[in-house]
Amino acid sequence: MFDLDFSPPEGLNRSLWRSLLINLADRFAPERLPPLILTSKPVDVGLLPGELLELPWYRTVFSNLADVISPETLPPLELESRPVDVGELLGDELSHGWWNSLLQNLRDRIAPDRLPPLELTSHPVAAFGADSSLQILDWSSLIVGPKVFRADVPQARPANVSFGEAAPVEAPEAAPADPVLLIARVQLMRDIGRTHFRRKIWISLAAAEAIFLLVMMFKFQ
Repeated sequence: MFDLDFSPPEGLNRSLWRSLLINLADRFAPERLPPLILTSKPVDVGLLPGELLELPWYRTVFSNLADVISPETLPPLELESRPVDVGELLGDELSHGWWNSLLQNLRDRIAPDRLPPLELTSHPVAAFGADSSLQILDWSSLIVGPKVFRADVPQARPANVSFGEAAPVEAPEAAPADPVLLIARVQLMRDIGRTHFRRKIWISLAAAEAIFLLVMMFKFQ
């Protein structure tokens, strides 16, 4: 294990005048470093993406035509690893029709796959009191400090008024209905009813097609 040092760098604790003098010394009398010696050879990577985008259109047209007419012959690809069967990919699964998904869901519902029992290698850790009962502590028991019990605020009692002395409550007058709102409400209810009717028709057609597919599947087996 390495000793990790998360303390700030030493230059962070320098004073303002000392940092200013160091910067001036680096500006007027910089440190003379030896020339850089590269021990590795550069690798030819071809044109960089920025340079490729800066090429004129006629150069890219001729290069594309050359790739189409006489493409570069590459050596055969040699795989050193064995492919792993990951099953059906998500893109292939989404490209199937809805009837395949319906049949697969029915198969999983009627005859699901028998999986081996799950083997746990670690024992569950029981929390404090979780094996017998679950206790939720009050905030008053978690807060450290003296408990202060304040008296209840007295509530004013209503005066006793007889039924005859009570003032009659006037019923609010009903506002006149707007005919434009009534027409819009009737049209909205009509559209909702038509939507429910169309939904029932589509559900009936889908159920009939599913039943037809099931009958044809069991008939030709």
